[in-house]
This record gives sequence, structure tokens and C-alpha cells, in this order.
Amino acid sequence: QVQLVESGGGLVQAGGSMRLSCAASGSIFELYAMGWYRQAPGKQRELVAGIDSGRSTYYADSVKGRFTISRDNAKNTAYLQMNSLKPEDTAVYYCNLQAVPGGAWGPSHDYWGQGTQVTVSS
Repeated sequence: QVQLVESGGGLVQAGGSMRLSCAASGSIFELYAMGWYRQAPGKQRELVAGIDSGRSTYYADSVKGRFTISRDNAKNTAYLQMNSLKPEDTAVYYCNLQAVPGGAWGPSHDYWGQGTQVTVSS
């Protein structure tokens, strides 16, 4: 069973920085894309940043130039460095990864973290 544990959320003032971490535990045979989503109150969950196994990255227009996603495959961990934070970045941030669990090839699955609250005060 693959589980994701997120950490690093909290309260920060506008203009500040914060780093989120997402560590996957359990048996993983192959790790594919990892990503960060966020959901603000009354809004749909949106993809903020993603990184594939080749380390190609994607960023939503709203965070380009401010957020950086990275991964450490040896630790099965993804990071989201958030700089120049704005009040509109306030949301619950969720980690997502796509992986083949277990010890051999099989279908990949989608896994989600429990979410971590990020609040940016003005």
C-alpha cells in the first residue's frame, strides 16, 4: 500500500516563502509523474505544478516564476518551493503521484496525499 505524507504547510505573510514536501512510503516498483494540486474554498481543485520521470516540468500560469517543483527519486519525495507568495495562493495543497506499486510491472495507480493548508496573509 502506497501512502503519501505531506508536510510544510502553514501561515506565511505575503511575499514570503514556503516549501512543501511529499514523501511516498510503501512498495513502489516504478514512479512516474508527481504533482501538486490546490483547492481554495468554493473553487475546483487545480494542477499547480507537475514533474515527470524525465524531470520535465509543468506550471500553471498563475505560479510560473514563483514556484519550483522538484523530486528526489531515491527518497520517493516531491517538493514544491513557493516564493513570492500571494494571498490568492491560499488553499489546501495536495500531492499526487502516479506509480506502479509492488515488486513487479503492473498497472499504474493514482495516489493522493491528505492535503496541507497554506495560508498567505496580506
